[in-house]
Amino acid sequence: METTINKKILLVEDDPNFGSILKDYLQMNDFDVTLAKNGMEGFEKFKKDTYDLCILDVMMPYKDGFTLAREIRDKNKEIPIIFLTAKTMKEDVLKGYKVGADDYLNKPFDSEVLLMKIKAIMQRKTSEVKADNTKFEFKIGRFHLNSKLRFLTFDNEEPIKLSPKENELLKMLALYENDLMPREVALTKIWRDDNYFTSRSMDVYIAKLRKYLKSDENVEILNIHGEGFRLVIKNKPENE
Repeated sequence: METTINKKILLVEDDPNFGSILKDYLQMNDFDVTLAKNGMEGFEKFKKDTYDLCILDVMMPYKDGFTLAREIRDKNKEIPIIFLTAKTMKEDVLKGYKVGADDYLNKPFDSEVLLMKIKAIMQRKTSEVKADNTKFEFKIGRFHLNSKLRFLTFDNEEPIKLSPKENELLKMLALYENDLMPREVALTKIWRDDNYFTSRSMDVYIAKLRKYLKSDENVEILNIHGEGFRLVIKNKPENE
């Protein structure tokens, strides 16, 4: 039996023809789809029900997809968001990832590609719930990471609550400490896809982690050109 049975999708699309065709296609593939025709209506529907995934058009009247995604993220940090866009501007893609998009599709697109992306994201969410890795506490220089709680603590200061992707990425870097973490391994494990968009998204998250870690000058995330990243911890005591 498909794992997609009864998974609920919120589809927010202002083009009525395209919206209803996409809704029908997803329903044929066993998804329970709610269609909203603009960002305002989309947010109202989001608040009234529980969804497994959101598909948002970027260009919409009253409230664009980015604004809607930010509002959704305020209420729910975990729900996957896929953006649909007619614009292929790099700035838009980065903006989308900054507001917490999981993936991006340019119109016109092949419905099967969307279906594949939805299934991959759903699969990832399921495995994230199941994956209760044994090691969840890491000492990173003067930082302490508790990946179960997603807490990053510097010395005895108040912990920072990391987003799910920040947490996964830092945990993976910590597991590869002082060693090369290949870009494609992180992209496949955390983003479930290795392409231009997910690669740009990862760069955004690396920049966020660097910002958090800059309090300790002995901790650094190095960019190994064309290969990946290395979490370097200098002046580490011998017994650690």
